[in-house]
Amino acid sequence: MTHRWHTGGMPKIEKTDAEWRAELSPEEYRILRQKGTEAPFTGEYDHTFEPGTYHCAGCGAEIFASEAKYDSGCGWPAFSAPSGEEAIEEESDSSFGMVRTEVMCSNCGGHLGHVFPDGPQPTGLRYCINSAALKLEEK
Repeated sequence: MTHRWHTGGMPKIEKTDAEWRAELSPEEYRILRQKGTEAPFTGEYDHTFEPGTYHCAGCGAEIFASEAKYDSGCGWPAFSAPSGEEAIEEESDSSFGMVRTEVMCSNCGGHLGHVFPDGPQPTGLRYCINSAALKLEEK
């Protein structure tokens, strides 16, 4: 494993494809490393609202707090904001004939989901995230 530094002074995790395949389940690998999407309404955390912290399933970095989670009805876990501005990276995604904003873990670069401008106030954002990209650490 090698590290690349990113904003905030934290090392960025870099692993080979073989290392990721060995550490992740096939579904986690498909979503986090191959930018896959789980079927709507099938993810473990779609209707989970226990207090806690959601971490990246790939590297364990804190991504979202349960206080930011809400039921958007979109079929995937939805959050109004990440746990901190350093938690995620965003990138334009024009796959599948549409333009969206991809959300990735800033620590390992794993694909988490997408963010849309139709969320609740005060952010107005809906972070639509794959359950397989997350691990909930309950309080």
